[in-house]
Amino acid sequence: MRVLVLSDTHVPDRARDLPAPVWREIAEADVTIHAGDWVEEGLLDRIEAVAGRLVAVHGNNDGPALRRRLPEVARVELDGLHVAVVHETGQARGRERRCGRLFPDTDVLVFGHSHIPWDSETENGLRLLNPGSPTDRRRQPAATYLTMEVAAARLHDVRLHALPRR
Repeated sequence: MRVLVLSDTHVPDRARDLPAPVWREIAEADVTIHAGDWVEEGLLDRIEAVAGRLVAVHGNNDGPALRRRLPEVARVELDGLHVAVVHETGQARGRERRCGRLFPDTDVLVFGHSHIPWDSETENGLRLLNPGSPTDRRRQPAATYLTMEVAAARLHDVRLHALPRR
């Protein structure tokens, strides 16, 4: 199962649209995960129309309309792998311990908010993934997104993709 992981798209505030490579990934992925900060409903509608399956949450920059449609935390089982999605996890210091405590029955926690890619593992084996942002790199060298494969309750081939500067 091919999974695309996005967050912090901020369309149309930070970009008019998602980059073309991201739209291709959405069309090709079995599952698209979005960890919040959409900004406007239009992008949600467009991704829902293209994605095979969408698992998504709202973020701190998402207004009432998006908050009505999307949860704060989403949980899904992908081929036996327990995945949770949330926008914010708090400060980087202590993140592994905090998230391990808050998501004890989860294999992978996808989060956003910082626009900074993150890949770590807690003592109890929880994998923490932040894809960065495909539209607003902030202080990062490139705008980014993640892809990964899920098979038989295991995560494989997690890849951070850097997008060319516009």
